[in-house]
Amino acid sequence: MYKGIGLQTSRGSDTNGYIQTNKFSVKPKTAKVDRGTAGFTKKPNKDILEHERKRQIHLKLVVLEDILAEQGYTDLEIADKLQDARKILEAASASEESGGPVATVNGCFNISSDMIDSTGAFKDA
Repeated sequence: MYKGIGLQTSRGSDTNGYIQTNKFSVKPKTAKVDRGTAGFTKKPNKDILEHERKRQIHLKLVVLEDILAEQGYTDLEIADKLQDARKILEAASASEESGGPVATVNGCFNISSDMIDSTGAFKDA
């Protein structure tokens, strides 16, 4: 007998008296909370932000192309106007990145970068 469990003797029980543990009785594990990462916000990926910026520019150019095609411009005129518009939009987004006037764009990646900027301001205070 082991800690009061099992037979006192295996004689006459047709067993060898070996006691097995219950493998299906799983005790809940206590989850350790990592205090160092509580409230930590990951920095936005710059490649994703760059891709989002380029996608927004391309979307505006596609809309402009549709409008110009509906107004009856030729393909060469449309290509020229789109090229000019692309230069203007890329210059505007470049000034936005360098700290110029910022246009608000609704997106989860921009929200993440805004949150990091605001938490940095709270840390400095």
